[in-house]
Amino acid sequence: MSRQVTSILWGRLFPFIHWLPRVNRASLRDDFIAGLTNAVIVLPQGVAFALIAGLPPEYGLYTAIVPAIIAALFGSSFHLISGPTTAISIVVFSTVSPHATPGSAEFIELALTMTFIAGLFQFLLGVVRLGALVNFISHSVVVGFTAGAAILIGTSQMKNFFGVKLPQGESFLNTWIDLIRLLPHLNPFVLLIALTTLVAALVLRIYKPRWPGLLIAMIIGSLLATLFDAEMHGIKLVGSLPRSLPPLSMPDFSMSGLRLMAPGALAVAMLGLVEAVSIARSVATLSHQRINGNQEFIGQGLSNLVGSFFSCYASSGSFTRTGLNYRAGAKTPLSAIFAALSLGLILVLVAPLAAYLPIPAMAGILLLVAYNLIDFHHIKIILQTSRSDAAALITTFLATLFVELEFAIYVGVLLSLVLYLNRTAHPSVWTRVPDPSEPKRKFTTNPTLPECPQLKIIRIDGSLFFGAVDHVQDILHGYAENHPEQKHLMVIGNGINFIDVAGAEMLTHEAERRRALGGGMYLCTVKEGACAPLRSGGYLRRLGAENLFDSKSVALRTIFDKLDKDICRHCDKRIFKECQSIEKIA
Repeated sequence: MSRQVTSILWGRLFPFIHWLPRVNRASLRDDFIAGLTNAVIVLPQGVAFALIAGLPPEYGLYTAIVPAIIAALFGSSFHLISGPTTAISIVVFSTVSPHATPGSAEFIELALTMTFIAGLFQFLLGVVRLGALVNFISHSVVVGFTAGAAILIGTSQMKNFFGVKLPQGESFLNTWIDLIRLLPHLNPFVLLIALTTLVAALVLRIYKPRWPGLLIAMIIGSLLATLFDAEMHGIKLVGSLPRSLPPLSMPDFSMSGLRLMAPGALAVAMLGLVEAVSIARSVATLSHQRINGNQEFIGQGLSNLVGSFFSCYASSGSFTRTGLNYRAGAKTPLSAIFAALSLGLILVLVAPLAAYLPIPAMAGILLLVAYNLIDFHHIKIILQTSRSDAAALITTFLATLFVELEFAIYVGVLLSLVLYLNRTAHPSVWTRVPDPSEPKRKFTTNPTLPECPQLKIIRIDGSLFFGAVDHVQDILHGYAENHPEQKHLMVIGNGINFIDVAGAEMLTHEAERRRALGGGMYLCTVKEGACAPLRSGGYLRRLGAENLFDSKSVALRTIFDKLDKDICRHCDKRIFKECQSIEKIA
């Protein structure tokens, strides 16, 4: 037994122990090919994401190396690859830029501090096993936020796409107003390079989807910039990257720095966890792997904690790289490690070539990346299907555009919780009647079938807790007002998962009210877990233990004996089998 406990403990501390036995010669080959492909793809992406975050371009590549290795070793997904992402990059920029000039040493230090705090939040949430928290952030909120972030990314690149100078740090609306005003002064050479890169990436994506289209498009844009003589025509270049692996760094651990970055770090942490776990689960549905949400929290947290000491800003799961990793045939998390090591080798060998990368070409690539972030398919479905989900999507989308980005995330989280609580606070209450067409007269919900004049039968689907009590009580009072002759109430409770003190009090009051009217309330097929609070709180004594039934047939026979037989003799409904025992009087 002690050996088993030790094995479980080691498995939690070092989760890679579980998948290492799966590694063999064939899996190593597949993982290496998938990793090398990923390294090529992330090269232009990493540079682009760093520019979005307001950091020097090499920081995007650093972030694609260290966090990918740590998340692969300490996460649970076989295919998830962590690194810089568009949404988190823009949150980093919007949070840090009001406090420091983008690209400056102070900006970098604050970004690393935010990364450390975000990683600490994520790690602690995983340690205390709160991995299910991401389930409370609705899909509609994620879709709305991602669409808004995509629009902001596109907006931030307009100055680089058209070659105009826009004021730094303006709002979404003012940026577009200034852009329209300055369009007559655009740089045609910049526009041509940006458009050529964008069109090349689109064509390659459509006709050669397996090729590294973004990288080839970047090369085409760079050749065009060289042909035009970039410096002569005002075409900005990225500049050469340092030929080095991620250097050591130190976040700002002063109280002022920690206090300044904590609110934004919490938003980054929640957004990163939602991204990583949702991506891991979506790929797991294809690979038939079971994902451990708590372990993913720990893996993402450690990747950011460690990354902040190796010049990496906040990272999360990358949908593009993870999807490519799966399609390329990766078998184990070693593919992510191979991708990181391959990228490090490429960075050391070809870093000086980045000096020829034109910023307008990067803008063209980022516009395509931003467009791909907008999930038009699910937006259409959400808008057509549910008003509440559509309201959450639109609210989050508008908040992303017009308020601070980290606040938009909090709005989304609160909306998700409100939607969840609203749904749980309105359990379904169905009127049930016997179906005469069924041999055993099974209960059904059919408003065209007659009800017993003396007995109301309902089914409750949902928990009876403090938030749902008023809703259910209003419905029960409505039944009593509309049909006062139905003094008896039978509640079918196999759809009730939980009853708290408020729910127990509500049931007790309803039973006492109906007894005072000469009727009664009866609970049928209630789950044992839901009954436990009724017993332990003494409510069952007030309800009457004889009014609790395990079977609907037994309940009906008992209740039927309590009905007014004089009313039964004049009743033409005759919906129960027991009714046949009463002689009908015309």
